[in-house]
Amino acid sequence: MADSWLGPSTSPSFHLCSISKAMTTQSHHSLSHFPFGSLSPMATLRSSSLNHCRCSSNSNPNQPSLLVFSGGTAFNGVVEELKNFTTRVAHVLPVSDDGGSTAEIVRVLGGPAVGDIRSRCLRLSDQSSAEALAVRRLLGHRLPLDAPMAKSEWYDIVEGQHLLWNGVSKPYRETIRAFLAYFQNQILRRSDESFCFSNGSIGNFFFAGARIFFQSLDAAIFLFSRVSDIPSESLVLPVISTNDRLTLGCELWDGTIIRGQNEISHPSCGSMEPINKERSSVPALPSRIKRVFYMSSEGSNLLHEVFPTANPAVLDQLSNVDCIIYAMGSLVTSICPSLVLLGIGEIISSRSCRKPSQYINTLLVPKDGEIPVDVQCLAAQGIFDVINVDSIHDPKVGVIFDPKSLIQSLADVVATHMSTNVKELN
Repeated sequence: MADSWLGPSTSPSFHLCSISKAMTTQSHHSLSHFPFGSLSPMATLRSSSLNHCRCSSNSNPNQPSLLVFSGGTAFNGVVEELKNFTTRVAHVLPVSDDGGSTAEIVRVLGGPAVGDIRSRCLRLSDQSSAEALAVRRLLGHRLPLDAPMAKSEWYDIVEGQHLLWNGVSKPYRETIRAFLAYFQNQILRRSDESFCFSNGSIGNFFFAGARIFFQSLDAAIFLFSRVSDIPSESLVLPVISTNDRLTLGCELWDGTIIRGQNEISHPSCGSMEPINKERSSVPALPSRIKRVFYMSSEGSNLLHEVFPTANPAVLDQLSNVDCIIYAMGSLVTSICPSLVLLGIGEIISSRSCRKPSQYINTLLVPKDGEIPVDVQCLAAQGIFDVINVDSIHDPKVGVIFDPKSLIQSLADVVATHMSTNVKELN
């Protein structure tokens, strides 16, 4: 997992971090200068005070409140297990992904990338009834790779004739179809662009239709959350709340500028083939990564650096949650896009912590993992607490955290430090 912290705004706190290979899928994509440390694991920071994020009256106030920085793939594998520990979680996700079906939506309709947000919403969605499962299957469905077949299946779905609608009641059916139809209408209005439905995500299409209709990313997330019946105390927050397209860029130490998240993490050399994120082996970048930043998506100077504003809701959550987690995933393209925004690091570093490190105080490491851990180097950075977590071997990606063991380790760390903090307050 990525780094995660636990800490209050005014009281002593504790930081926790964990490492998994998923977070550093390519060792050559290391980040030499990064104010939050050059780790690519999962970490957490716990709060010593009992300030909690705002949540519904139905939530359990005794559950710890967490904020998770992550991308849309690696951390999804432990979301189900995390719900058994606490549902009071703010999931903070980047909106700069330019791969997969998200890229086609952004190309034709513009706007922020919604794929990672849609993916997390589906993982958090209700599965307690047959209809809930039917809605989840529908919104999680992907069209065939073959473009003509994909377009044909899309029309069956948007016209309500596909078998995926079985088990979806009329109110849900009419709501979902309305926004799928609106998405289709927006595509037809752009007759100069030919939209490719190949490998398209129905959830992404629904999400894009809702965002354009409401002219609000937050409203689209709210609608998707209600349709998929996500617990009201679980928040899915874009790190930047915008209706504009965002492009991630990076500068290498040799001065090379790379434009686009996909070209940073999975260089395609112009190929349009779907990216296999399970265990890809791509050519090394010509130089190490120096920094990550956002680039202009409009005008003639597309290499111009821009400085988008962090979502105020994210800043609010950062100030009040009990634990901040950097989840497993790509450090450069999943975690850094959130941490480089003005205000994010400032709030994290301002939270009191008895450890020398301002950002991380505990590291979670999978047993037999493929990433070497230098305990002495970590200690020099103020990270003294390194916890080994049981791992499992996935034939597609290699050694990964065992979800149950990972969440149990997280729960133990949170419980220990919250108990200590309570004693200190007394």
